[in-house]
Amino acid sequence: MDVRTSVIELCQKARRAARQLAVAETNTKNACLLRLAQELRQQQPRILEANAQDVEEAGKQGLTAALIDRLRLDEPRIEALARGVEVVATLPDPVGETIACWRRPNGLEIAQVRIPIGVVGIIYESRPGVTVDAGSLCLKSGNAVILKGGSEAWNTNRELARIFAVALEAHALPSDAVQLLPTTDREAVQALLQQAEYVDVIVPRGGESLIRAVTETSRIPVIQHYAGVCHTYVDEFANLRMAEEICFNAKVQRPGVCNAMETLLVHQQIAQAFLPPMIRRFEAARVEIRGCERTRAIVPHVRAATEEDWRTEYLDLILAVKVVSSLDEAIAFINTYGTGHSDAIVTDHYEHARRFQREVDSAAVYVNASTRFTDGYEFGFGAEVGISTNRLHARGPMGLRELTTYKYVISGNGQIRT
Repeated sequence: MDVRTSVIELCQKARRAARQLAVAETNTKNACLLRLAQELRQQQPRILEANAQDVEEAGKQGLTAALIDRLRLDEPRIEALARGVEVVATLPDPVGETIACWRRPNGLEIAQVRIPIGVVGIIYESRPGVTVDAGSLCLKSGNAVILKGGSEAWNTNRELARIFAVALEAHALPSDAVQLLPTTDREAVQALLQQAEYVDVIVPRGGESLIRAVTETSRIPVIQHYAGVCHTYVDEFANLRMAEEICFNAKVQRPGVCNAMETLLVHQQIAQAFLPPMIRRFEAARVEIRGCERTRAIVPHVRAATEEDWRTEYLDLILAVKVVSSLDEAIAFINTYGTGHSDAIVTDHYEHARRFQREVDSAAVYVNASTRFTDGYEFGFGAEVGISTNRLHARGPMGLRELTTYKYVISGNGQIRT
């Protein structure tokens, strides 16, 4: 069987599974998720063995340390995946929730009710944990999911998909509800993106080039997350000790993820006091600094930033730094160079904080906290299928509710339209 035919059959199976899953009982879905968490813990040695093969091969291929970190699983990360699945099991089931209801003058009762989207296709790179996160959220929200992981995580993803199938079958749910494309062939992705008859939405997770390629090729609606060029602005009224901790965490804790800080903005009034110790701490953590002219006037040895640096998602231990004259300049800079993902202000000035949250046009806007919290687990969603920088239909971390649409349910007693 050729690749295209194989993909079409897989999508058809997903559509049939989605219809069954849409009417599955909440208790059954929750029991399946709890079994999945149990299997993840019990099968940890097999997962780690598969992941070690992928990490070894990634090293041979010359992937960066940050990308290998995204690929790697260890015991704490597997435990975190299992806990995330358990959290999803405890969350309210959005399917069947009444969003709004009203009675018309003619007596018709109209209700807006949540239903699953149907079949979700997720294309992702590096992070094999997406297999578990996306699968568990789609299951709880009544959606079938087709997963296409990167070739660098092939062994790990196959093992995780196998474990998911065990949990589904143990609770008589359709095993085709969670499927992994059985090949890393690019032709399979191209075929998947043409199956608008069977797949309702595509969620790409990865670098900008992947997301642009998917968006330009797909006949299916795409929820986009082009890049995470995230900013932290240290205001003139900031607590500098707090600012230092927030900035360090936002850049260094996990530099290879989309909610890591890529550009630091500092108000001119506190730049002289803040930047030298902050940059020393960054450099001690092996962060390369690229600064504007005003930054370099304070810390002369740093590399000069270019226009391209303000637009770059490094996903690495590289940081662009700019000194700004005002809150207005900081907001304008973020709205010009940011990607609508996550941005933060550190300030003790109430009005500056409110203005920043009101005027910065991003999916997540923080006051006195690290951008690293833009995450489904940290938001209380258990996990996420992705972080959307779209305006329609979802924005920010996509949890259970973002994986639903709605229909109108109308009840009457013989009304006819005249």
